[in-house]
Amino acid sequence: MIAVEKMNIDGIPVLHIARDADKNKKTPFVLFVHGFTSAKEHNLHYAYLLAERGIRVVLPDALHHGERSGKLQGTELNMQFWSIVINEIKELDVIKSHFEKNGLIDPENIGVAGTSMGGIVTLGALTQYEWIKAAASLMGSPYYEQFSRQQIQYVQKMGMKVPLTDEELEKHFLSLQEYDLSLHTEKLASRPLLFWHGKKDNVVPFDPTYTFFKEIQSAYETKPEYLKFIADTNADHKVSREGLIATVDWFADFLCESKSV
Repeated sequence: MIAVEKMNIDGIPVLHIARDADKNKKTPFVLFVHGFTSAKEHNLHYAYLLAERGIRVVLPDALHHGERSGKLQGTELNMQFWSIVINEIKELDVIKSHFEKNGLIDPENIGVAGTSMGGIVTLGALTQYEWIKAAASLMGSPYYEQFSRQQIQYVQKMGMKVPLTDEELEKHFLSLQEYDLSLHTEKLASRPLLFWHGKKDNVVPFDPTYTFFKEIQSAYETKPEYLKFIADTNADHKVSREGLIATVDWFADFLCESKSV
């Protein structure tokens, strides 16, 4: 049986999913982050299939999402997008440390994944944490600064007011560079990385992410199987079943088979 446990870790609401037989064992571990305006429960299908493969999974609610939702909506919530992303990256370490201290995870076999905003979080987390052994970005983008500039340009084009001065905006853009994987590709260190992206995605554009994938291929020349991009010709901003199964297989291969990274 697969057990789903609601927990609160230092103020972070999470769902903890594992097989009953693995509940008190040290297992491989995946942190899976939801998308913008979504919530932890929306990714239970990933967690269930991963747990079936012997992987412990934690689904957190990001700030201002799920159980942490508050009064912020619409433009106000949109303007908090990057603070939510950065906060989530920091909270991944809090959650991981909790399970590691309790002896429930194998620190050598930890993965991070997510959809949309969660994919963006995943790629940013790779710039911060060497403990991530394998990752999967579904509809994410590594271009923090570039993507943020495009978001502001879109808001301005739509005639909406941006509550920041030009100086404050530049300070904001510069603050994202620390987490921008496109600026720190050396941090990948040839770790297993899977991308899934729909070519018709009108939320997180396909082309920049695919361009990044092509740019980092040379860094994986000795381990080409550690880097994969699944491009879905017909998909928009919704992961297909193929993407779901590929994500589960990715972590089963790299976290459960003791492949050398």
